[in-house]
Amino acid sequence: MPSKELSAALEAARAAQEVIRALFGKNPAVRTKPDDSPVTEADVRAEEIIRATLSRRFPDYGFYGEESGQHAMQAQNIWLVDPIDGTKSFVRESPFFSTQIALLRSGRLVLGVSNAPAYGELAWAEEGAGAWLNDRRVRVSRVAEPAAAALSSGNLKSLARSPRWQRYGELIGRVNYSRGYGDFLHYHMLARGALDVVIESDVNILDIAALTVIVREAGGTFTDLEGAAVDLDTVSVLATNGALHAPLLQALRR
Repeated sequence: MPSKELSAALEAARAAQEVIRALFGKNPAVRTKPDDSPVTEADVRAEEIIRATLSRRFPDYGFYGEESGQHAMQAQNIWLVDPIDGTKSFVRESPFFSTQIALLRSGRLVLGVSNAPAYGELAWAEEGAGAWLNDRRVRVSRVAEPAAAALSSGNLKSLARSPRWQRYGELIGRVNYSRGYGDFLHYHMLARGALDVVIESDVNILDIAALTVIVREAGGTFTDLEGAAVDLDTVSVLATNGALHAPLLQALRR
């Protein structure tokens, strides 16, 4: 049985889904935030309904939302929410966007929900309870050699500007094949064993918090490109099936 927290997160994600579906493909007005990222009415309204749903059930929990910012961050339990991760895709009527809801407890991510309504995938996980995708329990692959690995990447601007770029290029030459599925999708694929490695270098914690729990509970390993655990300041990702983590981390060392 899911915990009350997981039940609330799923309820919030489904409530946001109704808002998002009603506005998807309706040519929404777009404004640009100070960080140059886009925001639409759907982002704002979806976050409002998520926050209202979670706060009604857990009024003492903190909340960190993409659109409304940080609230009660001193709380032991903090919800981390991106109502539409992939707003650029949403605006261009591409299905590669999702709602991300995670729970941070005493500095550790313990719960994640990743809902992609236009793509038709709902993934969730809770610490110690495994990872699930569309009601089916999922596990990462068992691929253990880089030469057999399938790798997906995204958000590589800062990596391309760094000394690590050459190492990344050498790694691409070593793996079986590489793609750039991006956003929620390559993490869902990693969790269900359809991919073995995900690399990103320009992320925000709200983009990846829920996915961190999902990949971890599916048996994978999720760190930044230095091998450090994910926290509120994380900006890069190396996510693998676990077996490949050490050799790939070594391959990408500066």
